[in-house]
Amino acid sequence: MEVEDLFSGSSREDKPQATEQSPLKSLQIDLDFYSESIREVAQEIVEEGYSNHPIFVAHQHEVSVGEVILDRKELNTKWTINASTLEEFVEMDIIKEDRKTSFIQSYKPAKDYMCLFVVVAEGANFVFYPYK
Repeated sequence: MEVEDLFSGSSREDKPQATEQSPLKSLQIDLDFYSESIREVAQEIVEEGYSNHPIFVAHQHEVSVGEVILDRKELNTKWTINASTLEEFVEMDIIKEDRKTSFIQSYKPAKDYMCLFVVVAEGANFVFYPYK
């Protein structure tokens, strides 16, 4: 799934589409602001041998996966970013062991894209977002 797919949302027939704006638009703004920092952390995760598949958790509430690297309260932004790995996601059973190979096949190069697990009230989804 591309980030635009997550942002577009579905329109309702009873409301004009122009008045609907996804709250995830703020995520796009924050990701552009965070881009270089996230890239540096991803490179460290790979270069130091922790994982070939870094995953960043974008959230606005507390989550129990990964470690906070960019705190929205400290940075006066709307989204907090945690750093994690594929291995932690499998260990926590967020990604099932039998889906691990499929996930790796769809994983985009960490040097070009941040792999995000975007957590919102309605659920969570993976998104690959290009670095700026």
